Amino acid sequence: MKNPFGNMANIMKQAQAMQQQMAKVQEEAANKTATGSAGGGTVTVTANGAMQLVGVSINPEAVKADDVEMLQDLILAASNEALRKAHDMMAEEMKAVTGGMNMPGLL
Repeated sequence: MKNPFGNMANIMKQAQAMQQQMAKVQEEAANKTATGSAGGGTVTVTANGAMQLVGVSINPEAVKADDVEMLQDLILAASNEALRKAHDMMAEEMKAVTGGMNMPGLL
């Protein structure tokens, strides 16, 4: 008769290894970036894999236009695009670690 706990120990080892890999991916996340832009490149925003905005670039011509509302909209659109791309990038990284299993709460 096989030891029923032997298989459980193997599963626990695999889970621990996956957890370590996920921790490594999350640790490295701050070094990976994604960029979003709006207004044909008028505003460019960069976000990292930790979902933090790390850069904003605004074409000086947009500031001269004296249309603050439009500039605000462009910044929001570019920020949301950068964060979406960063999220998608990290989801792909996590998928590689989890073998494609859906793990709620990871991202």
